[in-house]
Order: sequence, then structure tokens, then C-alpha cells
Amino acid sequence: MTSPDRSTGPDGTAERPQEPSPHALAFIFLVVTIDMMGVGLAFPLLPKLIQGVGDFTISEAAFFNGAIAVLYALAQFAFSPLVGNLSDAYGRRPVLLIAQTGLALDYLLMALAPNLWWIAAARLVSGMFGATVSTASAYVTDVSTPENRARNFGFIGMAFGLGFVIGPFAGGLLGAIDIHLPFFVSAGLVALNVAFGCVVLPESLAPRDRRPLAGWRQSNPLAALRLLTRLPRLTPYLTCFFLVFMAQRGLESIWVLYADFRFGWGIREAAFSLAFVGLMYIIVQGFLVGHAVRRFGEPRVIGAGYLLAAVSLIAFAFVDSGGPAIVLVGSFILGAAIAEPALKSLATQLIAANQQGLLQGAIASVNSLVIILAPALANLVLANVSGPTPLAPLPGAWFLFGGGLFLLAFVVFRRARAAT
Repeated sequence: MTSPDRSTGPDGTAERPQEPSPHALAFIFLVVTIDMMGVGLAFPLLPKLIQGVGDFTISEAAFFNGAIAVLYALAQFAFSPLVGNLSDAYGRRPVLLIAQTGLALDYLLMALAPNLWWIAAARLVSGMFGATVSTASAYVTDVSTPENRARNFGFIGMAFGLGFVIGPFAGGLLGAIDIHLPFFVSAGLVALNVAFGCVVLPESLAPRDRRPLAGWRQSNPLAALRLLTRLPRLTPYLTCFFLVFMAQRGLESIWVLYADFRFGWGIREAAFSLAFVGLMYIIVQGFLVGHAVRRFGEPRVIGAGYLLAAVSLIAFAFVDSGGPAIVLVGSFILGAAIAEPALKSLATQLIAANQQGLLQGAIASVNSLVIILAPALANLVLANVSGPTPLAPLPGAWFLFGGGLFLLAFVVFRRARAAT
């Protein structure tokens, strides 16, 4: 069976995607970077903003912060496949530009929010329009060749890391001046990127490769997942995404509290460690993954990445000091970050050109679903092991569990490859 990732010309021969302009890729890079900057801004500033609009106690602000975080995740889960379907039907360019305009509106709502309901509405808008990473990924697929696809997906991961580094630090610096200032600045950055995109971003999906807009039954996230499971060769890849996302999102949600509990780290040490994570993503997905895939191929890179991540997490569970912990964080990011774009590259080769938006939307929906599930489970585990009467004396229980998830993903992937 030949790979359906290219359109065909008038003579029936396969057309290779043209190399995208540097300006177009720069716009896509900025889309993902700014989206992740928004996540980084919300992480440290949102609880303080909530406190400010309602004069809430820390406990009350924490409760509302958690509820709003779930609302945001549910919005991303619900709208990711719809955004992907819209881009398959009408093209990537209008969806990206409209979504970025909506994100600028969200930042303005956050900056001007007079009460809790306004903040909740802003985060709902952010979840809806923040589901643009799936369309950005589909754009990259459209303009990539098999030889540079993994490298280009690595650039998206690099943008994730850059946004994750810049967001918390910029939010902290600007928020010290005024709690609303970071949101005004972010709205301005997104507006400038929209103007930039209007000038430099060409459409990547030819009219002949588009498909009619699916109805709501095809655009809701659960239907999108069911559609993908009907493709037997793709189901194991989707399972791998779910397993590794569960390990990663749970780890992220408890990291600051776990570092305080286990290593005695304060906010400063935790912030530096998060910046280190972002830098590792930049290095691995921006510079290493393309070279690794060209030399070893996607399957070997994925298998080695999963094993390295699993071993790192299992070892991390037994570390009780910060120095070795940072080394293991680095090795974990190396394994996890190099495997993800390689797996996305393989998955895109099993889907037709006019379904790439649906595929990326479904992957984003898996991640959004995990964002709802993993933090709740990880925090329950941490609450138990850090309490006075833990079920088992295993402070690093979630890291052991996460290592097991990566090992399971390795087995699922190897079985899938053996069956092809």
C-alpha cells in the first residue's frame, strides 16, 4: 500500500510538496510559540488574577483556578477536531488567521476582566481558539516531504519549548509591574502575528485536496477518535499518544509540588527547572530529531526514545536530591521529545492529504482529554504519598507509573511495527 500523503498531478503522478517559504514557517512557529506563551502566562498569573477580582482566600482561589482549568481543557477537547475539520474543508490559512484573532480577543478579556465570570468566559474563548496547534501541524504536513517532515514537526516542538521558557518569565517580570500588563502585551503580540500572517502566509491545501465539511457527528472529539480507530494501522499510534501524554501531563501537573515535597525546592528552583525543560525541548526537537530520523529512521528513534524516557522516570522515582533529579529530567526530555515528532511523522503517512487536519485534531483531542484526566489522577497519587498515612511508602509513585506507561507504549509500538 502506498502512502497517501501527497496529492497527484493531472497526469496521475505524485506531486511532491513545494518547500514552504521561510516566512510561512516563521508564522506557524510564532503561532505555536505564542499559544505556549499564553499557557506559561496563565500558570503563574491566573490564580493571582482570580484573587484580585473576587477578594478570595488562597483556598478559594485554588478551587476556582482548578475549575477554570478544567473548563479550558474541555473547550480544547471539544473544539480541536472541529477546527481540524474546518481546515480540511476551507483551507488552513483562514482557520489559522481567524483563530489567532480570537486568541487576541481572549487576552483582552483577561486583561479587562472585572469578575470571575469574565475570566471563565475568557478561558473558554482561549480553549476554543487555542486549538490551533492541530491546524498548524496540518499546515506543516501539507508543505513537508517525507524527508523533512519529522524535522518540521520538530520545529513545532521547538516552538513549544520556546513559548514555555518565555511565558513564565515574561509573565513574572510584567506581572510585577501590573497583573494585567502581560495580557495586554500578549494581545498585542497576537495581533501583530495576525497582520504578519495576512501578508506572508499562503494557503497550503489545494482546493482539489479539500473535502466537504463533516457534520457535528464527525466534528465532535469522540466521533473523531472513533473514526481513527476504524483504521487498524493507526489505532496503535493513537494508543501510544494517549499513554505517553498521560505520563507527561500528570508529571507536569504535580512537578512544583513534588519538587517542594521531595527536594525542598522553592519557587525559584522550580522556575529554573521548568526553564531547563523548555530549553531541552528547543534543543531536542529543534536540532536533534531531524538528524536522528535521517540517520536511524522513525521506528528506531521512537523505540529508543520510549525506552530512555521509561528508564529515566523509573530512576527518578528513587532520587531524593536535586542534582541527580535534573540529570534525569534531561534524559527523560531527550527520550520523550525525540520520539513524539517521529511518531507524528509516521502517523501522517497513513492518512490522505485531505484528512490531515482531522488527524492532527484527533491527536490534539487525545492530549486535551488527557489534560482532564492526568492531573486529577497524578494529584490524587501525590496527595496520598505525601500525606500522613500513605497506602505505600513510595514518594515517587507517579514517576514509576509514568515509566510503566512509556514501557507499555514501547510494547504497543513494536507490536504495531511487527504487524506491518
